[in-house]
Amino acid sequence: MVAMTKGIKVFEIAFNDPSKTFYCSGDKVAGKILVEVSEVTRVMAMKVLGVGCAKVEYAKGKQRCREEVDYLKYEDLVHLDDHPADTDGSVILRPGNKYGYSFGFELPQQGQLVSSYKGKFGHVQYFVKALMERPAQPALECKKHFEVEEPLDVNTPDLLSPTGGMKEKKVTCMFIPDGQVALNAKIDRRGFCEGEEICIDAKFENTCSRIVVPKAAIVAKHTYQANGRTKVFRQKLSSVRGNHIISGMCDAWQGKSIRVPKIKPSILGCNIIRVEYALMIYMHIPGSDKLVLELPLVIGTVPYNGFGSRTNSMSSQDGSVSNASNSWVSLRMPSSVPPSYCDVTRDCSLDQPLTPLLDDYDGGDSPIFMNAPPFQFPPLPAYSEVEEEYKGNARMLPVC
Repeated sequence: MVAMTKGIKVFEIAFNDPSKTFYCSGDKVAGKILVEVSEVTRVMAMKVLGVGCAKVEYAKGKQRCREEVDYLKYEDLVHLDDHPADTDGSVILRPGNKYGYSFGFELPQQGQLVSSYKGKFGHVQYFVKALMERPAQPALECKKHFEVEEPLDVNTPDLLSPTGGMKEKKVTCMFIPDGQVALNAKIDRRGFCEGEEICIDAKFENTCSRIVVPKAAIVAKHTYQANGRTKVFRQKLSSVRGNHIISGMCDAWQGKSIRVPKIKPSILGCNIIRVEYALMIYMHIPGSDKLVLELPLVIGTVPYNGFGSRTNSMSSQDGSVSNASNSWVSLRMPSSVPPSYCDVTRDCSLDQPLTPLLDDYDGGDSPIFMNAPPFQFPPLPAYSEVEEEYKGNARMLPVC
């Protein structure tokens, strides 16, 4: 809809399917240009334009950086059906009547469009614009936007393959070595869709004297390019956290999940705007920089069909059966005689301190006071005095 001028009562664009939330490559965009007038009006021509473009604009000091790329350009002259026109092609519209100019065009094929996007320093927009030309008056225009969402399938072999990594960092206190922290994490695939759960397997180790906190977050990286310059904007979308890890301890995540929030799919085919996602797994270290591991993600539009996981689970089941059979053999055929109670020694020495330094308090991530867990002697092995029958012979274990 547009602000009306004198004599024009209604001038707007309506799509044939108003319930359609987005269009894809190859779809047909069709509708009508609706016109009503309050006085007799001569229309010389009615033009319809289909426009799609990516635009980046931001300030770099006193310089204004701007770049634009076109993805859709369509223009046509439309006419009223069953309505008499003059020799010059103009028509006369009269009050009390409703007029509709029909239009329709097809979007380019897959690979030639980019999904709609609106960001901090740029956007990708698609719209239909109508131009009404009248004698001795400026052209009147109205426009209506529509969304384009390019299909992005996450079921490709590349996006179904697992990914992971390992990071470690040495921690210092006043230039004095203070141990190190390390993390090792992996996920079973890289491609996800909105609302899916990302399961994280990770192990965290802390040998420094501070309390650290393991965390994970889904982050978005928006890259804008204009006039040969690049501007990057990062955004944290959702996050989870684990338990505090005190000095000399470690922690593990087995399938800890984080849900993909409602976000736009990845944009990887635009020359001036790029939207990428990553799973950031990190350890918060008071008084030091975080230890960060980033695993790349691709957010698609075609959901995961589960075939890859079924194959993996079947192979894991086969491995489990073989491992179980091996374990059964090892249980039935012991390789050595278990030690007697006389040979058990109690070594209670500690290699590293278990009580952390409490000077590096940072917000709510580390408690001010932390009680060291009570130390307990390791229990003696619970061996039976009579061994099970093995190859028809029974023998007694020596007892002190």
